Amino acid sequence: MSETLRRVQSLVSAGDYLVSRHGFRELANDGILAEDVIAGLPAAMVVEDYPDSRKEPSLLTLQFDRVGPIHVMWGIPKATSRPAVLVTAYRPDPQRWSADFMQRRPR
Repeated sequence: MSETLRRVQSLVSAGDYLVSRHGFRELANDGILAEDVIAGLPAAMVVEDYPDSRKEPSLLTLQFDRVGPIHVMWGIPKATSRPAVLVTAYRPDPQRWSADFMQRRPR
């Protein structure tokens, strides 16, 4: 398991998370409920992991809500190691992703 995902799951489980402004806008744009994102985190699968990102450790996960698959970008501030931040979430475009939504299609 990804160490970044484990840390995000641990922080969220402890209630130590926030949703960025951009995240709130994107959730609303795609009709995704924050509560569904949080509820689906324990079963999240890592699509892309950036543990050594310059700004903050982050990762893109595949999760599911009441409608179907969603991609969620999570981050953890490097300076403080907390809270987990829901950076953005969206419904992946089947034209841009593999059938399982785990790999980007070549352009």
